[in-house]
Amino acid sequence: MGKKKKAVFNWSGGKDSALALYKIIQENEYDVISLLTTVNGDTLHSSIHEIPIDILEAQADSIGIPLYIIRLPSNSMLGYDQEMEKAVINFKNQGVNHFIFGDIFLYDVKTYRETKLRPYEIQVVEPLWNKNSEEIIENHLISGIHSKIIITQADKLDKSYVGRELDRYFIESLPDNVNVCGETGEYHTLAYSGPLFKKEIEHYLSEPELITHDIKLDNGNIQTYKYWKVKVSSK
Repeated sequence: MGKKKKAVFNWSGGKDSALALYKIIQENEYDVISLLTTVNGDTLHSSIHEIPIDILEAQADSIGIPLYIIRLPSNSMLGYDQEMEKAVINFKNQGVNHFIFGDIFLYDVKTYRETKLRPYEIQVVEPLWNKNSEEIIENHLISGIHSKIIITQADKLDKSYVGRELDRYFIESLPDNVNVCGETGEYHTLAYSGPLFKKEIEHYLSEPELITHDIKLDNGNIQTYKYWKVKVSSK
């Protein structure tokens, strides 16, 4: 076999990241030299899943791959782009030509990544891309990776879904209008044990709480989104 391709894996801490990384490691085509994650510079929690930085570090330590953390100065895309550019240049200087993601079928997200990385001649790699959602969730279940539900869209999944184990009972209980992988944001997870990890990630979950986010749309209107969320902590 030829020399493995240097790559960076974009790590969210959730089930799709865990499954995609597990698949990449099994296939042995890439030398993943680092995990890359973004956190809010104020809260030190990950940008989407809101996983605290110490849990993210524990995941990386258990997986055995260094974690590169981007602390975002704000929630603005300008701040994201600037900090991501610094990270890309850093890894490009180390001979990295591939960035790996755990996306499934969100074309606008994939196109955005490709557009941003193309000037640096970095290729986007998507091991789960365009696969059937039922196939992916089945692969997750049989992989032995264990994950818990930590956030749900309140209008799609009520309080009773938060804090549960991602297992067959959970999948079978999902309403028909919810993607089984939660690919359009219906739910987010924390991956904490299984064959990807050398040891289980110790974690604690709070009682669920209802939170709201006001998002300014392109037309200037404000859209309010509600989520059920548990706080994740290491102690």
